[in-house]
Amino acid sequence: MASTGLSQRDPQSLLLALLDPANRADPYPAYHQIREAGPLQLPGMTLTVFATFGDCDEVLRHPSAANDRSKATLAQREPEPQQRQIGPPSFLFQDPPDHTRLRGLVSKAFAPKVVKALEPDIAALIDELLDRAERAGTFDAVTDLAYPLPVAVICRLLGVPIEDEQHFSRASALLAKALDPIYTVTGESHDNIDEIVDAGRWLRDYLRDLIARRRAHPGEDLMSALIGVEESGDVLTEEEIVATCNLLLIAGHETTVNLIANAILALLRHPHQWAALRADPRRGSAVVEETLRYDPPVQLTSRIAADDMTIGDTTVPKGDIMLLLLAAANHDPAIAERPDKFDPDRATIRHLGFGKGIHFCLGAPLARLEASVALTKLVERFPDARLAGEPQYKPNLTLRGMAHLAISAR
Repeated sequence: MASTGLSQRDPQSLLLALLDPANRADPYPAYHQIREAGPLQLPGMTLTVFATFGDCDEVLRHPSAANDRSKATLAQREPEPQQRQIGPPSFLFQDPPDHTRLRGLVSKAFAPKVVKALEPDIAALIDELLDRAERAGTFDAVTDLAYPLPVAVICRLLGVPIEDEQHFSRASALLAKALDPIYTVTGESHDNIDEIVDAGRWLRDYLRDLIARRRAHPGEDLMSALIGVEESGDVLTEEEIVATCNLLLIAGHETTVNLIANAILALLRHPHQWAALRADPRRGSAVVEETLRYDPPVQLTSRIAADDMTIGDTTVPKGDIMLLLLAAANHDPAIAERPDKFDPDRATIRHLGFGKGIHFCLGAPLARLEASVALTKLVERFPDARLAGEPQYKPNLTLRGMAHLAISAR
């Protein structure tokens, strides 16, 4: 594996190695080295990096760990370029009491029964995609299954017309790049920042138009539910609905694509696990949970210290950004024996794949359902499937995932 600076021990070199696309196929040696080096503190960048399970878990649950980026010292000096232009944040990037209010309202329209009711549609979509793959004989597990499935589900959930799904896919892929901590680590904006900003503006304009149509003609979709949701006279504003749908599209698409594709890759690299799932479809949920630990679709996240904080033995000054390397934490030997081994048969599978605390992923049940159904149907349909080439990875770091994964179905 090519690397940049992995032999160096200074914090910034270790972080720059993670940003290097050459390490995207296997970032885990870099994560291991950062975890072994202990919490990294870069005072000049007002940045602290945590990589153990205990530290990341504590930050995610800490009452002084904020998600409002405006509270960061770095943002007060000069906001990130994309944050100045794309629009107001979703509730994911808000703190209580605003986060509590918005998440509570959205949760009413995202109840478990809504997710469960989607299962027949999800199964039908997967069957349709696998029918095409079966006819072809060789197919791409990303472009032919993992990628089209979640965007179709999210679009149906939101009530987006089928003909607009491809536009949503493109916007989602571009906006996912904006989550990488390039500015935090290097002080530079993304190379394609203008394209990202344009995608954000297009998506928000599209959603505003769709909201107007749903107000005039409500349906059974989630957007209509968000418009109609009310509690004690409280309702979501148009901008709050736009920001929420924007979040659901990006978080609900790219992450689920990566979860499904990463699980397929792990199973194919461990043929006995592919055969075991074929023999017992009930193993699907365990495969999904182990994938969330072993090769998580969200590799890192961040929080801001709203006050001076102490995490373990590390003091974090107020306003510092705390970068949490979730993928490194999931491979911490403190919570998993043989952490670098893919093993769905672990007695206990602990991970931070969906976060922790008040910002625990709202769409976790939907992602789990999509991935479990996709995997069980795939191994049933193609019991003798095998890799037809090495995976090709996108440059994204935060939502790390493959662009292509060639599979021979026969």
